Amino acid sequence: MKVLAVLLLCVAVYAKHEQYAGWKSYYVGPKSQEQLRSIGPLGQEFEVDVLGYANLEREGVVLVKPEHQDGFIKALEERNITYRIHSADVKAALDMDDIAIETRRQKNIARNGKELPYDNYQDLDEIYAYLADVANRYPDRATLVSGGNSFEGRPIYYLKISTTNFEDESKPVIFIDGGIHAREWIAPPTVTWAIHKLLEDVTETDLLERFDWILLPVVNPDGYKYTFTDTRFWRKTRSTDQSSISTTCPGVDGNRNYDFFWNTVGTSNVACADNYAGSRPFSEVETRVVQSLLQENLHRLALYLTMHSYGSMILYPWGHDGSLSNNAFALHVVGVAMADAIAAHALPNFPRYVVGNAVLVIGYAASGAAEDYAHLIGVPLSYTYELPGLAGGLNGFHLNPIYIEQVCRETWEGIVVGARRAGDLFVP
Repeated sequence: MKVLAVLLLCVAVYAKHEQYAGWKSYYVGPKSQEQLRSIGPLGQEFEVDVLGYANLEREGVVLVKPEHQDGFIKALEERNITYRIHSADVKAALDMDDIAIETRRQKNIARNGKELPYDNYQDLDEIYAYLADVANRYPDRATLVSGGNSFEGRPIYYLKISTTNFEDESKPVIFIDGGIHAREWIAPPTVTWAIHKLLEDVTETDLLERFDWILLPVVNPDGYKYTFTDTRFWRKTRSTDQSSISTTCPGVDGNRNYDFFWNTVGTSNVACADNYAGSRPFSEVETRVVQSLLQENLHRLALYLTMHSYGSMILYPWGHDGSLSNNAFALHVVGVAMADAIAAHALPNFPRYVVGNAVLVIGYAASGAAEDYAHLIGVPLSYTYELPGLAGGLNGFHLNPIYIEQVCRETWEGIVVGARRAGDLFVP
């Protein structure tokens, strides 16, 4: 019976990911700022899908369609940018990832929403069941709220966690979100782990007494769901009302949709592009939910973190041109403190976080990003976390599920330090 189940699982898995047949993935390793800056334009020219941004300290990983592989490799060689194959068969690598993840899921199928898996990736239904459960179990501290419905009608749930029901105006607010980019599966677990640490396993009681919390694990539920059921590397929302071709090429890159130098750099006007900025700023209900939360709590917001993957980076504004904000010193000092806290609890085979201005670190400018918008409107400390991803030598595209809990634990240590530093600097 067990053998039959495995065979059926393999048949189901191998029927997926046909759109990635013939695709390859490559590590790219720029060694100078000039090489780093050239990767962005090459990506646009050859329709390269960047899964992990490169910087001068470590390689990135990119996906390349069959028709562009020769041209892309030639362009890298002309610029003396080092590269090597990550996976010669992207579809096969995804198939193997699916088998590993589904096997773990079958073992954990009896959780019934009361305990989230941290040895496997969390699907949307599991996350939503967990949010409802903890809100029910901790009504004195947690309130479950739907910020609205996604384009396809799914609620966009977040938790408000407070010992004073958000009524003490002297308390700073910490806002953390994840999952705006649908395929970045490691991001939501870091937010649900923060919920766990604030409600179920409270070891830092000052974080409850000093702060109010807004925790939104999945900003983009439509896209997130779609990556589990259909297209693994889907990045955008699933809206079909933004362009004359949106029914054929749905969705908008939510992290290019904020009203910050909207659609000026690192974006596309073409609806089929992964970095399509939409027809206007805040065209997407998903980004409007985040906007509303930022604006509603702006007078008390001390720290905003948006979780992404991957690259082991803590990035801060400004991301459209590489200039620094008037609060750059505090941004850098607090960013380094968070990175140091993570490093103190990280495994030795995890790369150390790089901290800095988004453009200077990854060599790539992009407008309309969430952390830039939050900082623009007045959030003093605003960051993008690029969480750890696959390690060298692996042929899959997920961080191995055995490391999910580790990433959540070490990320929480960074959040703890960031919140405390933000509280110390906060001026109501």
